[in-house]
Amino acid sequence: MIHTRRLTRHFRVKDQTVEAVRGIDLDVEEGELVAFLGPNGAGKSTTLRMLTTLLRPTAGTAEVAGCDVVGDPAGVRQRIGSIGQGNGAGHNQRVSDELVNQGRCYGLGRRDAEARADELLASLGLAELAGRVVNTLSGGQRRRLDIALGMVHRPGLLFLDEPSTGLDPHNRANLKDHIERLRAEHGTTIVLTTHYLDEADSLADRVVVVDHGRVIADGTPQGLKSELVGDRLAVTAIDEADASRVAAAIRRLGRPQAVEVDGAAVTARVRDAASLLPELLRVLDTGDVPVAAAEVARATLDDVFLALTGRSLRESAVAAEPPPAAEPAGAVTATTPVLEEQAS
Repeated sequence: MIHTRRLTRHFRVKDQTVEAVRGIDLDVEEGELVAFLGPNGAGKSTTLRMLTTLLRPTAGTAEVAGCDVVGDPAGVRQRIGSIGQGNGAGHNQRVSDELVNQGRCYGLGRRDAEARADELLASLGLAELAGRVVNTLSGGQRRRLDIALGMVHRPGLLFLDEPSTGLDPHNRANLKDHIERLRAEHGTTIVLTTHYLDEADSLADRVVVVDHGRVIADGTPQGLKSELVGDRLAVTAIDEADASRVAAAIRRLGRPQAVEVDGAAVTARVRDAASLLPELLRVLDTGDVPVAAAEVARATLDDVFLALTGRSLRESAVAAEPPPAAEPAGAVTATTPVLEEQAS
Protein backbone atom coordinates (compact mmCIF):
# COMPACT_ATOMS: atom_id res chain seq x y z
CA MET A 1 0.00 0.00 0.00
CA ILE A 2 2.94 2.35 0.64
CA HIS A 3 6.39 2.12 -0.91
CA THR A 4 8.90 4.94 -0.47
CA ARG A 5 12.59 5.21 -1.24
CA ARG A 6 14.75 8.06 0.05
CA LEU A 7 11.70 10.25 0.51
CA THR A 8 13.00 13.74 1.33
CA ARG A 9 11.56 17.15 2.07
CA HIS A 10 13.56 20.35 2.60
CA PHE A 11 12.24 23.82 3.42
CA ARG A 12 13.86 27.20 2.95
CA VAL A 13 13.60 29.40 6.05
CA LYS A 14 15.39 32.78 6.08
CA ASP A 15 17.93 31.66 3.48
CA GLN A 16 18.62 28.45 5.39
CA THR A 17 17.69 24.91 4.40
CA VAL A 18 15.71 22.92 6.96
CA GLU A 19 15.90 19.17 6.35
CA ALA A 20 12.53 18.07 7.71
CA VAL A 21 12.60 14.55 6.19
CA ARG A 22 15.90 13.02 5.17
CA GLY A 23 15.60 9.93 3.03
CA ILE A 24 12.85 7.75 4.50
CA ASP A 25 12.43 4.20 3.18
CA LEU A 26 9.05 2.74 4.15
CA ASP A 27 6.94 -0.24 3.11
CA VAL A 28 3.42 -0.80 4.44
CA GLU A 29 1.54 -3.94 3.42
CA GLU A 30 -2.20 -4.18 2.81
CA GLY A 31 -4.14 -4.55 6.05
CA GLU A 32 -1.34 -3.39 8.36
CA LEU A 33 -1.73 -0.80 11.10
CA VAL A 34 1.51 1.16 11.40
CA ALA A 35 2.15 3.77 14.09
CA PHE A 36 4.61 6.63 13.57
CA LEU A 37 6.29 7.76 16.78
CA GLY A 38 8.68 10.61 17.35
CA PRO A 39 9.07 13.94 19.13
CA ASN A 40 7.70 17.21 17.81
CA GLY A 41 9.65 18.22 14.72
CA ALA A 42 10.82 14.68 13.98
CA GLY A 43 9.26 14.70 10.50
CA LYS A 44 6.17 12.57 11.12
CA SER A 45 3.53 15.01 9.92
CA THR A 46 5.70 16.18 7.01
CA THR A 47 6.01 12.56 5.88
CA LEU A 48 2.26 12.05 6.09
CA ARG A 49 1.64 15.26 4.17
CA MET A 50 3.86 14.01 1.35
CA LEU A 51 2.16 10.61 1.33
CA THR A 52 -1.26 12.28 1.13
CA THR A 53 -0.08 14.64 -1.68
CA LEU A 54 -0.42 17.80 0.43
CA LEU A 55 3.34 18.42 0.12
CA ARG A 56 5.52 17.71 -2.88
CA PRO A 57 8.71 15.76 -2.05
CA THR A 58 12.03 17.51 -2.57
CA ALA A 59 13.58 14.21 -3.64
CA GLY A 60 12.95 10.47 -3.56
CA THR A 61 9.93 8.46 -4.65
CA ALA A 62 6.66 7.38 -3.07
CA GLU A 63 3.86 5.14 -4.29
CA VAL A 64 0.64 5.15 -2.29
CA ALA A 65 -2.21 2.74 -3.05
CA GLY A 66 -0.50 1.94 -6.35
CA CYS A 67 -0.17 5.57 -7.50
CA ASP A 68 2.85 7.86 -7.62
CA VAL A 69 2.37 10.84 -5.29
CA VAL A 70 3.97 13.24 -7.80
CA GLY A 71 2.90 11.70 -11.12
CA ASP A 72 -0.68 10.84 -10.13
CA PRO A 73 -1.74 12.77 -7.01
CA ALA A 74 -5.42 12.63 -8.02
CA GLY A 75 -5.21 8.83 -8.11
CA VAL A 76 -3.76 8.80 -4.60
CA ARG A 77 -6.53 11.08 -3.30
CA GLN A 78 -9.23 8.89 -4.80
CA ARG A 79 -7.88 5.84 -3.00
CA ILE A 80 -7.04 7.16 0.48
CA GLY A 81 -8.81 8.72 3.45
CA SER A 82 -6.98 11.28 5.54
CA ILE A 83 -8.02 12.64 8.92
CA GLY A 84 -5.93 15.51 10.25
CA GLN A 85 -5.61 16.90 13.75
CA GLY A 86 -8.42 19.44 13.28
CA ASN A 87 -12.08 18.63 12.75
CA GLY A 88 -13.06 18.27 9.11
CA ALA A 89 -16.80 18.90 9.19
CA GLY A 90 -18.44 22.30 8.77
CA HIS A 91 -19.39 23.43 12.26
CA ASN A 92 -22.84 24.74 11.30
CA GLN A 93 -23.86 21.82 9.09
CA ARG A 94 -25.92 18.78 9.97
CA VAL A 95 -24.03 15.52 10.44
CA SER A 96 -25.92 13.63 7.74
CA ASP A 97 -25.60 16.50 5.25
CA GLU A 98 -21.83 16.61 5.68
CA LEU A 99 -21.54 12.90 4.92
CA VAL A 100 -23.84 13.09 1.90
CA ASN A 101 -21.97 16.09 0.53
CA GLN A 102 -18.65 14.30 1.03
CA GLY A 103 -19.96 11.35 -0.94
CA ARG A 104 -21.14 13.66 -3.71
CA CYS A 105 -17.66 15.26 -3.84
CA TYR A 106 -16.23 11.81 -4.49
CA GLY A 107 -18.65 11.21 -7.38
CA LEU A 108 -21.43 9.23 -5.72
CA GLY A 109 -24.99 9.80 -6.88
CA ARG A 110 -27.32 11.27 -4.27
CA ARG A 111 -29.06 7.98 -3.51
CA ASP A 112 -25.76 6.14 -3.14
CA ALA A 113 -24.32 8.97 -1.03
CA GLU A 114 -27.32 8.88 1.30
CA ALA A 115 -27.09 5.10 1.64
CA ARG A 116 -23.37 5.30 2.36
CA ALA A 117 -23.97 8.04 4.95
CA ASP A 118 -26.56 5.88 6.73
CA GLU A 119 -24.18 2.91 6.69
CA LEU A 120 -21.34 4.89 8.25
CA LEU A 121 -23.57 6.54 10.83
CA ALA A 122 -24.74 3.11 11.97
CA SER A 123 -21.30 1.47 12.02
CA LEU A 124 -19.69 4.34 13.96
CA GLY A 125 -22.48 4.76 16.48
CA LEU A 126 -23.64 8.11 15.11
CA ALA A 127 -27.11 7.19 13.78
CA GLU A 128 -28.95 9.02 16.56
CA LEU A 129 -26.90 12.15 15.82
CA ALA A 130 -27.67 12.36 12.09
CA GLY A 131 -29.86 15.44 12.45
CA ARG A 132 -27.59 17.24 14.91
CA VAL A 133 -25.51 20.27 13.99
CA VAL A 134 -21.77 19.48 14.08
CA ASN A 135 -20.86 22.14 16.65
CA THR A 136 -23.22 20.52 19.16
CA LEU A 137 -21.27 17.24 19.16
CA SER A 138 -18.77 16.17 21.79
CA GLY A 139 -15.08 15.81 20.95
CA GLY A 140 -15.34 12.04 20.65
CA GLN A 141 -18.39 12.26 18.43
CA ARG A 142 -16.61 14.74 16.14
CA ARG A 143 -13.62 12.44 15.80
CA ARG A 144 -15.92 9.58 14.81
CA LEU A 145 -17.55 11.90 12.27
CA ASP A 146 -14.09 12.75 10.92
CA ILE A 147 -13.41 9.04 10.44
CA ALA A 148 -16.77 8.64 8.69
CA LEU A 149 -15.89 11.53 6.33
CA GLY A 150 -12.57 9.88 5.55
CA MET A 151 -14.28 6.52 4.88
CA VAL A 152 -17.13 7.70 2.63
CA HIS A 153 -15.45 6.49 -0.57
CA ARG A 154 -14.32 3.18 0.98
CA PRO A 155 -10.57 3.85 0.82
CA GLY A 156 -8.25 0.92 1.26
CA LEU A 157 -5.79 3.15 3.12
CA LEU A 158 -6.56 5.55 5.97
CA PHE A 159 -4.18 8.14 7.45
CA LEU A 160 -4.86 9.31 11.01
CA ASP A 161 -2.74 12.21 12.29
CA GLU A 162 -2.95 12.16 16.11
CA PRO A 163 -6.63 11.14 16.05
CA SER A 164 -7.12 11.09 19.84
CA THR A 165 -5.31 14.30 20.81
CA GLY A 166 -7.52 16.36 23.12
CA LEU A 167 -9.97 13.52 23.85
CA ASP A 168 -10.75 12.34 27.37
CA PRO A 169 -9.86 8.72 28.31
CA HIS A 170 -13.41 7.47 27.69
CA ASN A 171 -13.57 8.89 24.18
CA ARG A 172 -10.03 7.69 23.46
CA ALA A 173 -11.11 4.16 24.35
CA ASN A 174 -14.19 4.45 22.12
CA LEU A 175 -12.09 5.72 19.23
CA LYS A 176 -9.66 2.83 19.67
CA ASP A 177 -12.59 0.39 19.45
CA HIS A 178 -13.79 2.00 16.22
CA ILE A 179 -10.32 1.84 14.65
CA GLU A 180 -10.11 -1.86 15.49
CA ARG A 181 -13.54 -2.44 13.96
CA LEU A 182 -12.48 -0.71 10.74
CA ARG A 183 -9.69 -3.23 10.34
CA ALA A 184 -11.77 -6.24 11.36
CA GLU A 185 -14.77 -5.43 9.16
CA HIS A 186 -13.16 -3.76 6.16
CA GLY A 187 -9.48 -4.82 6.18
CA THR A 188 -8.49 -1.15 6.06
CA THR A 189 -4.77 -0.34 6.05
CA ILE A 190 -4.12 2.36 8.67
CA VAL A 191 -1.17 4.66 9.25
CA LEU A 192 -1.37 6.82 12.37
CA THR A 193 0.76 9.24 14.30
CA THR A 194 0.28 9.51 18.04
CA HIS A 195 1.89 10.76 21.22
CA TYR A 196 -0.07 8.21 23.28
CA LEU A 197 2.33 5.31 23.76
CA ASP A 198 -0.31 2.92 25.09
CA GLU A 199 -2.37 3.60 21.96
CA ALA A 200 0.49 2.66 19.65
CA ASP A 201 1.40 -0.35 21.81
CA SER A 202 -2.09 -1.84 21.81
CA LEU A 203 -3.18 -0.96 18.25
CA ALA A 204 -0.16 -1.18 15.97
CA ASP A 205 1.22 -4.20 14.15
CA ARG A 206 4.39 -2.18 13.61
CA VAL A 207 5.93 0.88 15.16
CA VAL A 208 8.17 3.19 13.11
CA VAL A 209 10.26 5.54 15.25
CA VAL A 210 11.31 8.74 13.48
CA ASP A 211 13.84 11.29 14.70
CA HIS A 212 15.58 14.14 12.87
CA GLY A 213 13.77 13.20 9.66
CA ARG A 214 15.01 9.59 9.58
CA VAL A 215 13.62 6.19 10.57
CA ILE A 216 15.69 5.01 13.55
CA ALA A 217 13.68 1.88 14.42
CA ASP A 218 11.03 -0.26 12.75
CA GLY A 219 9.44 -3.37 14.25
CA THR A 220 6.60 -4.81 16.29
CA PRO A 221 5.97 -3.08 19.64
CA GLN A 222 6.95 -6.19 21.58
CA GLY A 223 9.97 -6.84 19.41
CA LEU A 224 11.33 -3.32 19.85
CA LYS A 225 10.81 -3.43 23.61
CA SER A 226 12.40 -6.85 23.95
CA GLU A 227 15.34 -6.32 21.61
CA LEU A 228 16.23 -2.72 22.45
CA VAL A 229 15.32 -2.37 26.11
CA GLY A 230 14.06 -5.43 27.98
CA ASP A 231 11.91 -5.45 31.12
CA ARG A 232 13.24 -4.00 34.37
CA LEU A 233 13.81 -6.61 37.07
CA ALA A 234 14.57 -5.41 40.60
CA VAL A 235 15.53 -7.77 43.44
CA THR A 236 16.58 -6.71 46.93
CA ALA A 237 18.47 -9.19 49.08
CA ILE A 238 18.04 -9.19 52.85
CA ASP A 239 21.79 -9.32 53.34
CA GLU A 240 23.85 -6.86 51.30
CA ALA A 241 26.60 -9.47 51.05
CA ASP A 242 24.24 -11.64 48.95
CA ALA A 243 23.68 -9.00 46.27
CA SER A 244 26.55 -10.31 44.17
CA ARG A 245 25.01 -13.80 44.24
CA VAL A 246 21.67 -12.37 43.09
CA ALA A 247 23.42 -10.57 40.22
CA ALA A 248 25.27 -13.76 39.25
CA ALA A 249 22.01 -15.73 39.18
CA ILE A 250 20.36 -13.13 36.97
CA ARG A 251 23.31 -13.20 34.58
CA ARG A 252 23.18 -16.98 34.41
CA LEU A 253 19.43 -17.31 33.89
CA GLY A 254 18.40 -14.18 32.04
CA ARG A 255 21.28 -13.08 29.81
CA PRO A 256 20.55 -9.49 30.80
CA GLN A 257 21.45 -6.42 28.79
CA ALA A 258 22.69 -4.71 31.96
CA VAL A 259 22.98 -5.47 35.68
CA GLU A 260 23.52 -2.89 38.42
CA VAL A 261 24.22 -3.51 42.12
CA ASP A 262 23.53 -0.80 44.68
CA GLY A 263 23.93 -2.08 48.21
CA ALA A 264 21.48 -4.94 48.62
CA ALA A 265 19.46 -3.89 45.56
CA VAL A 266 20.07 -5.46 42.14
CA THR A 267 18.41 -4.16 38.97
CA ALA A 268 18.68 -5.62 35.50
CA ARG A 269 17.20 -5.32 32.02
CA VAL A 270 16.09 -8.73 30.76
CA ARG A 271 13.68 -10.25 28.28
CA ASP A 272 10.33 -11.40 29.68
CA ALA A 273 11.17 -10.66 33.30
CA ALA A 274 7.79 -11.88 34.53
CA SER A 275 8.58 -15.42 33.34
CA LEU A 276 12.15 -15.27 34.63
CA LEU A 277 11.29 -14.09 38.16
CA PRO A 278 9.72 -17.32 39.53
CA GLU A 279 12.69 -19.39 38.34
CA LEU A 280 15.14 -16.84 39.77
CA LEU A 281 13.43 -16.92 43.18
CA ARG A 282 13.55 -20.73 43.21
CA VAL A 283 17.28 -20.70 42.43
CA LEU A 284 17.96 -18.13 45.14
CA ASP A 285 15.88 -20.05 47.66
CA THR A 286 17.72 -23.27 46.83
CA GLY A 287 21.02 -21.41 47.26
CA ASP A 288 19.88 -20.06 50.63
CA VAL A 289 19.83 -16.44 49.45
CA PRO A 290 16.91 -14.73 51.25
CA VAL A 291 15.12 -12.01 49.29
CA ALA A 292 13.42 -8.97 50.85
CA ALA A 293 11.58 -7.76 47.73
CA ALA A 294 11.26 -8.37 44.02
CA GLU A 295 9.38 -6.54 41.29
CA VAL A 296 9.03 -6.43 37.52
CA ALA A 297 8.31 -3.38 35.34
CA ARG A 298 7.40 -4.08 31.73
CA ALA A 299 9.32 -2.13 29.10
CA THR A 300 7.41 0.63 27.33
CA LEU A 301 7.75 2.30 23.96
CA ASP A 302 8.96 5.37 25.81
CA ASP A 303 11.83 3.23 27.15
CA VAL A 304 12.59 2.28 23.54
CA PHE A 305 12.72 5.89 22.44
CA LEU A 306 14.81 6.85 25.45
CA ALA A 307 17.29 4.07 24.64
CA LEU A 308 17.48 5.18 21.00
CA THR A 309 17.74 8.93 21.46
CA GLY A 310 18.37 9.72 25.11
CA ARG A 311 15.06 11.62 25.19
CA SER A 312 11.57 10.75 26.38
CA LEU A 313 8.52 10.71 24.14
CA ARG A 314 6.43 11.70 27.17
CA GLU A 315 8.09 15.11 27.17
CA SER A 316 6.93 15.60 23.59
CA ALA A 317 3.46 14.36 24.49
CA VAL A 318 3.08 17.05 27.13
CA ALA A 319 4.30 19.73 24.71
CA ALA A 320 1.89 18.49 22.05
CA GLU A 321 -1.27 18.86 24.14
CA PRO A 322 -2.68 22.26 23.14
CA PRO A 323 -6.21 23.06 24.27
CA PRO A 324 -8.81 22.14 21.63
CA ALA A 325 -9.29 25.11 19.30
CA ALA A 326 -12.27 25.78 17.07
CA GLU A 327 -11.63 26.10 13.36
CA PRO A 328 -13.46 28.60 11.17
CA ALA A 329 -16.73 27.23 9.83
CA GLY A 330 -16.20 25.48 6.53
CA ALA A 331 -12.43 25.21 6.98
CA VAL A 332 -10.82 22.93 4.41
CA THR A 333 -9.08 19.86 5.88
CA ALA A 334 -7.52 16.76 4.45
CA THR A 335 -10.84 14.90 4.64
CA THR A 336 -12.07 17.06 1.76
CA PRO A 337 -10.89 16.10 -1.74
CA VAL A 338 -8.16 18.56 -2.72
CA LEU A 339 -8.01 20.13 -6.16
CA GLU A 340 -4.84 19.69 -8.16
CA GLU A 341 -2.30 22.49 -7.90
CA GLN A 342 -1.91 24.28 -11.19
CA ALA A 343 1.56 24.26 -12.68
CA SER A 344 3.17 27.68 -12.39
